Amino acid sequence: MKGRKVIITGVPGVGKTTVITTAMEKLAAEGITYQAINFGSFMFEVAQKENIVKDRDEMRKLDRDTQKRLQQLASQAIANISGNVIVDTHASVKTPKGYLAGLPEWVLRGLMPDMIVLVETDNDQILMRRLSDETRVRDKEGSRSIDGHQQFNRSIAASYAMLTGCTVKIITNADHLLDVAVSEMVEALR
Repeated sequence: MKGRKVIITGVPGVGKTTVITTAMEKLAAEGITYQAINFGSFMFEVAQKENIVKDRDEMRKLDRDTQKRLQQLASQAIANISGNVIVDTHASVKTPKGYLAGLPEWVLRGLMPDMIVLVETDNDQILMRRLSDETRVRDKEGSRSIDGHQQFNRSIAASYAMLTGCTVKIITNADHLLDVAVSEMVEALR
């Protein structure tokens, strides 16, 4: 069974993993199953085994060649999975030297997704979510910087669609409206 490959992205703090998890529960109740794979977690596990990072927040500071190698390993493993797959990842990673494509050409050609979903929300909501999340160590950013990252993600998602022929869906995950975002995600994944 071939299945669907769906890439779901969003800037840190947008709540994409919460939307994914809740949507998958609703879909499972309908008999539709997806395997969720966190692209960054796979890369992090390899980097940890190689003793090059201590925590996940150090991943975005790795040099470009190391990032590329870890991305290639992750995409090869995910491409071999059959059935419906959700790839939870970032469209781009903000590094000290600029934005790094989260899904460069060598990753996209391996995955060939059917759809890319961008989870977005208001920049100030993301900022407040980040500030209240004590489980992560994030770079200090203002609302304008978050807006720039979300706009860059839209642009890069369009280029990903041009390369693969997939569609791009944008879902808003606003505060206190998780159920709306989940309903849109369920509909997109049916």
